[in-house]
Amino acid sequence: MPKTLIDLYCRVLNVAMVACLALMVVLVFGNVVLRYVFNTGISISDELSRWLFVWMTFMGAIVAIRDHAHLGTDFLVGRLGPGGKKFCLAIGYLLMLFVCWLLFSGALAQTRINHQTTSAAMEAPMSWFYASGVVFAVSAALLLLHDLWRLATGQMSEDELVAIRESEESTK
Repeated sequence: MPKTLIDLYCRVLNVAMVACLALMVVLVFGNVVLRYVFNTGISISDELSRWLFVWMTFMGAIVAIRDHAHLGTDFLVGRLGPGGKKFCLAIGYLLMLFVCWLLFSGALAQTRINHQTTSAAMEAPMSWFYASGVVFAVSAALLLLHDLWRLATGQMSEDELVAIRESEESTK
């Protein structure tokens, strides 16, 4: 997977997250105004906002995996030499790939089970809700495999071997 393709995919996800957030704000704020001012409301507002939030969260997690922005600690790994760092990173990636497999199999099962089930307010197939886990698991696994390939072929620099980012508080 070329880096430009990954960058394009993450840009598309960022735009989709912005759209989800904007739509959530409009739906929730509009529904609050309608309820308190006009004593009415949009019945699908809460449910659609919840669905958008779930999708936005999974899309954000994909982008965070690409940017190595998830929280972590380098208490042990930071003290190891390059060989130890490579070994620990490879083990970490393999464990994350296993978690992606677990999430994929569970989300796919839920997607299949709920294909004929519709949501309460929107009456949309619930499989679309659970498909967010499938999309995340596949995307995350591909990104992790790409990084694992870079690690195995020696394309990672030594500063990339510790796959965490410092917290914002410690950089100020």
